[in-house]
Amino acid sequence: MTVTIRTDFDAATAPFRRELVVHCYRMLGSVHDAEDLAQETLIRAWKARGRYDEQRASLRTWLYRIATNACLTALEGRARRPLPSGLGPASDDPYTPLVPDFEVPWLQPLPDSYLRHDQGDPMSRATERAGVRLALIAAMQLLPPRQRAVLVLRDVLQFSATEVAAQLDTSTAAVNSALQRARAALAVASPRENAMREPDDRAVRETIERYIRAFESADVDTLVTLLTEDAVLEMPPVPLWYGGRVDYGRFIARIFTMRGTGWRMVQTSANSQPALAAYCPDDTGVLRLHTLQVLTVTTGGIAHNVVFQDPHVFAAFELTSVLEPDH
Repeated sequence: MTVTIRTDFDAATAPFRRELVVHCYRMLGSVHDAEDLAQETLIRAWKARGRYDEQRASLRTWLYRIATNACLTALEGRARRPLPSGLGPASDDPYTPLVPDFEVPWLQPLPDSYLRHDQGDPMSRATERAGVRLALIAAMQLLPPRQRAVLVLRDVLQFSATEVAAQLDTSTAAVNSALQRARAALAVASPRENAMREPDDRAVRETIERYIRAFESADVDTLVTLLTEDAVLEMPPVPLWYGGRVDYGRFIARIFTMRGTGWRMVQTSANSQPALAAYCPDDTGVLRLHTLQVLTVTTGGIAHNVVFQDPHVFAAFELTSVLEPDH
């Protein structure tokens, strides 16, 4: 017997649960919110399962319609999730007080554990990876919610304009217009996307390994050589950021002065980008989790480092709070 949502709802919807979380993350910029909205999507789908008509839409299309509209409802009256660079000019003072602002709903990174790791269509995997890049998610936060939805459904998920119009209860012409405006806005907000290297590129791996060695040895001079001229460093929830390798290096030198040396870095990945969990020794020498750094590596070097210091982010990545001495 063919499994349907009427015969076995859990089995029928299971293949889509992971990608629904990723879809909601693209819309919301928060892993926690995405998990909640994906669960709400499945609850709504279960309640409406008797009205589902497979002749009108595939189960995947139907679930995405529910998820997208749930996200649009959740976004009503809600402030966008920014990074510090989206709130004001860069600082040129490496000694600016590091005061966090927990009133801002900061953009969060996405653990790569949510992304596809099977041996399916390489083009689909590449599109999924490109569709969660941190700079892209940050840029999409600048779009009105419906433009954001159209962009994700059309350019990332590859739904047709007709399908998106049905999902959003609008016309094909309105979808095409919204997509054009969204693409134009995105090109301005995220101009360096095409220069990014893939995380499994050999040059990227070598750059990250050199960055780790420089950071762990507190070698600021070498670390700075790995950056692009206009590299950006930002640190949510601190509403502060630096632009350019000179100010980046001056700030990192301050951190080593404040926190000492002897750091250790553990490689992970976020938003289909290299990421590093940074552990700092406390007064007793115990290495404690300090930050998660998400790096953007381009053909010219490390162009962006978003340094997260948020317990919710650490929990989403399942990072250990203390690094074992024999690591």
